[in-house]
Amino acid sequence: MKKVIIIVVVLLVVGFAVFYVLQQQKEEEQSDTKTTQNQETQEEESEDTTTDGYMDVSAKEAEDLIQDNPDLIIIDVSPNYDEGHLPGAVNYYVGDGSLDRAIPTLDKNSKYLVYCHVDSASISGANILISAGFTNVYRLEGNYQAWVDAGYDIEK
Repeated sequence: MKKVIIIVVVLLVVGFAVFYVLQQQKEEEQSDTKTTQNQETQEEESEDTTTDGYMDVSAKEAEDLIQDNPDLIIIDVSPNYDEGHLPGAVNYYVGDGSLDRAIPTLDKNSKYLVYCHVDSASISGANILISAGFTNVYRLEGNYQAWVDAGYDIEK
């Protein structure tokens, strides 16, 4: 009888040990899967230059965009428009609501290049357009100063 009890106890201990090991392996596999998925998501996000629905472009890319898209609408969202702006730009100052008021008059299917003299305003302007349903929105990375530093023409 003692031998039977010992055998049952040993089998129970071995069974619990096997169950525990299998449970640990399953949790590790799930953890590895989540880690792999997170890494893949981060890689996809880092390859995409889209930020919050709009695309950041360098001064060179902005110049190419302007040359390749004659219907591109360039929006200066700054209060400093009269001090200098990109050729052909229109001024819808984001700080006084001009951009918000202009949105109903703008074609959501057109392409837009947004810039300012500071990141916060150009980001805000681009996000306002995206929030209003515009899908082809570009933001000049480095803003007006990047354009000037690249040696491109300006208007006053």
